[in-house]
Amino acid sequence: MLKQMSTSTFFCAKRAYSNAVGKINARKYVLTKYFQGEPKKSDFKIVEEELPEIKDGEILTEAEYLSVDPYMRAYMIGYKLPTDMIGGQVAKIIASRNDQYPVGKYVAGSFGWRTHTICNPKSSPYLGFMPITLLPDMSPHPISLGLGVIGMPGNTAYFGVKEILYPKAGETIAITGAAGAVGSHVGQIGKILGCRVIGFAGTDEKCEYLQELGFDHAFNYKTANIKTALREGAPNRIDCYFDNVGGEISSTIMGHMNKYGRVAVCGSISSYNDTALPKVTILQPSIVFKELKVEGFLVNRWLDRWDEGIKVNMNWLQEGKIKYQEKVYNGFDNMVEALVGILRGENTGKAVVKVK
Repeated sequence: MLKQMSTSTFFCAKRAYSNAVGKINARKYVLTKYFQGEPKKSDFKIVEEELPEIKDGEILTEAEYLSVDPYMRAYMIGYKLPTDMIGGQVAKIIASRNDQYPVGKYVAGSFGWRTHTICNPKSSPYLGFMPITLLPDMSPHPISLGLGVIGMPGNTAYFGVKEILYPKAGETIAITGAAGAVGSHVGQIGKILGCRVIGFAGTDEKCEYLQELGFDHAFNYKTANIKTALREGAPNRIDCYFDNVGGEISSTIMGHMNKYGRVAVCGSISSYNDTALPKVTILQPSIVFKELKVEGFLVNRWLDRWDEGIKVNMNWLQEGKIKYQEKVYNGFDNMVEALVGILRGENTGKAVVKVK
């Protein structure tokens, strides 16, 4: 259980301070077993730790929304166990000794699956895949968008399209995992830029959602013939492919691309839970004879330009050019169920966990 806490605020010179009265116990997820197949609760322990008092320059935050993302399933194999679970969160500043981060404001950061965090945004501005970001006022939208269109997924879409696909108006973009947080955003950016956009998702309901977002065509990859869908949706073939899933569908799409096409490889969710590597059609003939440019990327490549993506996406949101949907799970104790849910494709748009 978390101990009760209260805050009192006082001002000294030009700096605002807030002291949390009493000790704070943080709860956090520690991974103790590598995933085999789907993640399980038994792979984790929830541990309590008492936090020290904050020092000059530091802030104390309390998590309100935690992120669950497909990359988490793939990345944990690279950590030595036991290790704290990684992940982003939107948190409220409840105590501060940093005048640039006042009490009551919200930050987004890669704090992991934990309830409370102490950090110094100046000395440790970059944690994980995203910098510690003081979030702008998003009203009337929920602050959880700091984990979605105004966060890492939004910047993944923005920089992936802008820097790797660099589409021209009139070109055709194909997207797999198109109803997820990144894919749905990529498609809307494509439409803003004047492109023809086709998406592949796993249910008819998700395909209907994509058409509501303005996609020119949306196909259920579980029921559609992919080659037929590509001929229908992209009669002039594909110029840009944003790949979130990997697998055989990616091989088929790349075979339908135009010469000098560009491929942004963002993920391979189709195989994250597989215990053996899947076998798919060889890609090299398409890459060579079509002279395709295929580039994988991680969004933290653009940490030095993070605010650029946030500002552009915020403007598009305020102008009504970007729409979103969230799948909200409830309760800190349900983090594993939420992670399993997104790996099964339960979410349309961004999946988040409301801590309380």
